[in-house]
Amino acid sequence: MHLALGLQTHRYAAVPDRSWVVAAGSAQTVRIANQGDALSMDPHSLNESLQLSVTNNVYESLVGVSKDLTFEPGLAASWKQTAPTVWRFELRKNVRFHDDTPFTADDVVFSMNRAAGEGSDMRSNTNDIKEVRKINSHTIEIETKAPFPILPNVLSTVYIMSKKWCEDNQATKPVDRRKGIENAASFKANGTGPFIVKERQPNVQTRFVRNTNYWGKISGNVDEVVFTVIGNDATRVAAMMSGELDVMEPVPVQDVERLKANDKLKVLQGPELRAIFLGMDQKRDELLYSSVKGKNPFKDKRVRQAFYQAIDIDTIKSRVMRGAATPLALMFPPQVNGFAPDLAKRLPFDVEASKKLLAEAGYPNGFEVKMNCPNDRYVNDAEICQAVAANLAKVGVKINLEAETKGTYFPKILSRNTSFYMLGWTASTVDAHNVMYPILSTPGDGGRGQFNLGAYSNPKVDELTDKVASETDQKKRNEMIREAMKIHQDDVGHLPLHQQALNWAAKKNVELVQFPDNGMAWKFITVKP
Repeated sequence: MHLALGLQTHRYAAVPDRSWVVAAGSAQTVRIANQGDALSMDPHSLNESLQLSVTNNVYESLVGVSKDLTFEPGLAASWKQTAPTVWRFELRKNVRFHDDTPFTADDVVFSMNRAAGEGSDMRSNTNDIKEVRKINSHTIEIETKAPFPILPNVLSTVYIMSKKWCEDNQATKPVDRRKGIENAASFKANGTGPFIVKERQPNVQTRFVRNTNYWGKISGNVDEVVFTVIGNDATRVAAMMSGELDVMEPVPVQDVERLKANDKLKVLQGPELRAIFLGMDQKRDELLYSSVKGKNPFKDKRVRQAFYQAIDIDTIKSRVMRGAATPLALMFPPQVNGFAPDLAKRLPFDVEASKKLLAEAGYPNGFEVKMNCPNDRYVNDAEICQAVAANLAKVGVKINLEAETKGTYFPKILSRNTSFYMLGWTASTVDAHNVMYPILSTPGDGGRGQFNLGAYSNPKVDELTDKVASETDQKKRNEMIREAMKIHQDDVGHLPLHQQALNWAAKKNVELVQFPDNGMAWKFITVKP
């Protein structure tokens, strides 16, 4: 099925009615609204935090994440290293998929290979794996290409699907976001998780119901989740204020105080692990969508630095983000392992220095280039890009801004059809390697550099990334991370902007856990009388 991403309006019933029956009169429904939708129910199709957050309520991984963001047994009851490159996982018994078929080692081997295969957006999490082997019905081994001490962390976002279900539904390969090719896994789901997809209307609303046969503990009391997409900020806030919603995310920064003032509501706030940054095409010999012909200005470090120093980050923080952002000089925030405080100082905002660098590079009058941005993915994403465009205009650079819904934005930039773009990245493993490998490494086989969409490349950074993956001495490892970050900084490989603050709103009688990776686990939600 070939469909325009995000534009489907059909209803898809996802599971037999058998599995979601709840006692009459006891049902607790929670109504959640977001500015955008999970673009697919396929857990391997897009490595994006909203998609992973939603599908993580339906599917599960071998390694789970607790309320305090520590890693814990998930579908694997335990694991141990049997050799420097071999890990043995003992799988839980008596776990069943939503269609009542048993969960076995075959499903794990299949899912790990699917996540590593063609069309998958999760390959940066599987590339260090050499082989996944079945030992018996509930034991598997994972052999890595080299020692890989953070394997359990990395596996926490690789979700397990039913081999039989995928085969029966012609969904053995992931939905490929870059090609816009859909399959049944986009609209239906069959996981082992605490919630079941009941009905899906992409880009409109999806209903989830409690899995009454769930193997694990559901500490909350929610029986049904109605997840609604409300792209317009004012409409979403009005629905929250009027009591039509129980939870909304994100809260527009300009509305935080207004919602706080409502005695029936609360605003949950905290630092997010996400870094927002700008990337530039540093590979093509001629820049796409630019007035410069026959060459690529972004190959010149002076141009990249000129762009960096033209950005008035403090004004973006105060005016666009209303204070709900922390400017960054590195590609990940201080909460991520490997953060080097001595590198945390940004290049100064300096219009004259920027003009001088552009003139030295041969662009005394600047040039014209297109910038790609989402308008419904990050906090005030389009507004940030507008501010950056206005900043660059002051040094002679004309930005043709293309801000669009993430349903069309992601396929475009992920296929590298861009010269200058915005991206946000959350280190889901809370470790710098999760930034170095997919974002800073030279694009290559598997998931290397998979989200390095401008193809920044430095062999030394690549070498250090590989060493960091296999180094078990924490001190040595962090020294190598610092060295790589310093090289990337000196290269001006990307333009870091800021760390977002999390702002969610909920009714006062709704208790939930706000994860710093912006994940929302519905099994922890309790609605009080």
